[in-house]
Amino acid sequence: MVTRQLTERANQAPHPDPASAHERAWAAASAVCDPEIPVLTIADLGVLRDVQASGDRAVVTITPTYSGCPAMDAIRDDVILALTHAGFADVEVRTVLAPAWTTDWMSEAGKRKLERFGIAPPTGRRAAGPVRLGISVRCPHCGSLNTREVSHFGSTSCKALYECRACLEPFDHFKVH
Repeated sequence: MVTRQLTERANQAPHPDPASAHERAWAAASAVCDPEIPVLTIADLGVLRDVQASGDRAVVTITPTYSGCPAMDAIRDDVILALTHAGFADVEVRTVLAPAWTTDWMSEAGKRKLERFGIAPPTGRRAAGPVRLGISVRCPHCGSLNTREVSHFGSTSCKALYECRACLEPFDHFKVH
C-alpha cells in the first residue's frame, strides 16, 4: 500500500509557481561541476552568469573562462541534463563572450576548494592599466612561497604549472585573468 502511494506521488507532475521555477533552475544549474576541475561548480567558477525560468522553460547564460575553452560543450550538455532532471522540458544554454570572464567572478568558497584540491587559487584582482607581476605563488600543499613557474600552461590553458622548492610537489596555479 505504501509503495503504491509513493509510486503514485512520484508519477504526479509537480505544478511549481513561477518563483520556484527560477529557484529550481538556478539550483540545478549552479550544481553542475566543471569537467576539468570537478571540485568546482560552474557557479563557484563564475561561469554561470544568469538563469531565467518560467513554467517548463529555462534559459541559462554561461561565459567561458577563455574563448577557446574546450569544456564549454560538456558544461552545456551537463546544464541541459541537470535542468531536464529538474523538470524543465525546454532548456536553452547561451554562451556569452562579453564581458570576458575574469577570476574576479570566482567565489571565495571556490578559491578555497581549489586550494584544498591542490591548485593554487588566483590572488588579487585583475589589474587595470599596467600588468602587475607576481613575486611568488603559495604552494597549496605546504604553504611555502618558495615556488617557481615550470610552464606557463598547466593541465589546462587557464592554469600554469608550478613546482614547490620546499616540498618538491608540482601544482597548478589558476591564472589571474
